[in-house]
Amino acid sequence: MTDAVSPPGPLAHPETRGIELIDASERRGRARDLFPVWAAPNVSVLSFTIGASLVLLGLELWQAFLVIIASSLPWILTGIIAISGPAAGTSGSVITRAIYGIRGNRVVVAFFGWFISAVFLALNWLASSFMGAELLAQVGVTDPVIGPVLVTLAVAAITVVVAVYGHGLILRCYPAVALVLLVIFLLVTAFILPHVDWSYAPAEPLQGVPLWSAMSIGFAILASTPLSYSNSPDLARYLPRSTKPPHIIAATSLGGALPSIFFTAVGALLATGIDAAAMDLGIESALLGLLPAWLGPLFVAGVIINTISLNGMTTYTASMAFQSIGVPIRRIPSAVVVGAIGTALTIYLVMSTSLLEAVNLMLQLLVLISGPTMAVFATDVILRRGRYDGDDLFDERPGSPFWYSGGWHVPGLLAVLLGAGLAALFLTSGVWTGPLAAALGSIDLSVPVSLIVTPAVYIALQRLSVKRRSTKNPAANPYPVKEGSAA
Repeated sequence: MTDAVSPPGPLAHPETRGIELIDASERRGRARDLFPVWAAPNVSVLSFTIGASLVLLGLELWQAFLVIIASSLPWILTGIIAISGPAAGTSGSVITRAIYGIRGNRVVVAFFGWFISAVFLALNWLASSFMGAELLAQVGVTDPVIGPVLVTLAVAAITVVVAVYGHGLILRCYPAVALVLLVIFLLVTAFILPHVDWSYAPAEPLQGVPLWSAMSIGFAILASTPLSYSNSPDLARYLPRSTKPPHIIAATSLGGALPSIFFTAVGALLATGIDAAAMDLGIESALLGLLPAWLGPLFVAGVIINTISLNGMTTYTASMAFQSIGVPIRRIPSAVVVGAIGTALTIYLVMSTSLLEAVNLMLQLLVLISGPTMAVFATDVILRRGRYDGDDLFDERPGSPFWYSGGWHVPGLLAVLLGAGLAALFLTSGVWTGPLAAALGSIDLSVPVSLIVTPAVYIALQRLSVKRRSTKNPAANPYPVKEGSAA
């Protein structure tokens, strides 16, 4: 069941379109419009939090900066998969039928897609909840549970409204949101810098295996963010099919990477100016303690606006996942369901953990899912040279181009499973350390393993599949794309 088709219109009207194909007459915009769409969600307090955690792991500043820059490279993958949106004219959760098969895709999207969305909704709502609770405490609401829960419910409600109004609201408002957030976070940065210990050095500098362990764990935590954005085709799908892929890749990648690099680096600097006693109270409390009274509420407002912008985008794209797996629900009710799931997870985390613990743990575990799925998606886009046929993607009949073997595409499914399985053996986290990671002295190679193994397995199995098909039918095309459907 799909929604009645209506393109993004005036802000007074919610977007009723779901996963339906977008006709050429409805395509508009330029690739550069994607830059602020990705910048707004990534001017984030989580960047401060994760940057500070690098120093807390024992890294020197130059080592932390090196990890931050290296971990920004996966943003290129986010940009690569974005070009499939204009090519196919539909959401990424439909496009991946080409990778996993009609039936296989339902399993992957139902499990992987929903897990990634729920985790990121919860993490960002959690950040705004803790910060908002700190502000409420200043006016007398000091309960450690009631404050964060009230903030979570309010922010979640606004987030769902953004998701309901959809693509039109996001494209029109996010440039202004990005500018406002940039001003607020630069003001905060200006008050952080005087507290930075530019000569900072750990009491016991890390060397050898412990150093590589800390750097690899930091890399995994940071890289999990760009690797999780498999929804980039959804935000690009209204662009004209003729939009140049390099421009889409650049606008998407740079929009996400530049603010992330800058503010994560500021977070690392922040950690040098906060003593251990202040950090024990939580990084949100320590950060607010450095700001003047007038800027604290403004910063919290910025955190909440950022959370709404990021989770509004996440909820919007996740709301189409139900439709892509065949659940008879319209996009708007689906957005409400997504919001409810994320809210429940956030409230659970609020009552059971600290912000820093939740962020680091969940981002590391997220890599096991997001790394392989992003890697295989980007590999498929490259193999197809960005060409997807929307009509074929919606053909769910046995024998259709993406039916493969009974609706399952073994190369895609097996590549993801093997990539995730091997990555788990190299993961180092608070709840699980893989045997190979332990043997290496807790060096976390989960990200590079997933990004190398998954594409290698996919390409190898594809070649075997092509050879088998060509033996049975010399005219068979492993990448069925109609003429004129190139991006």
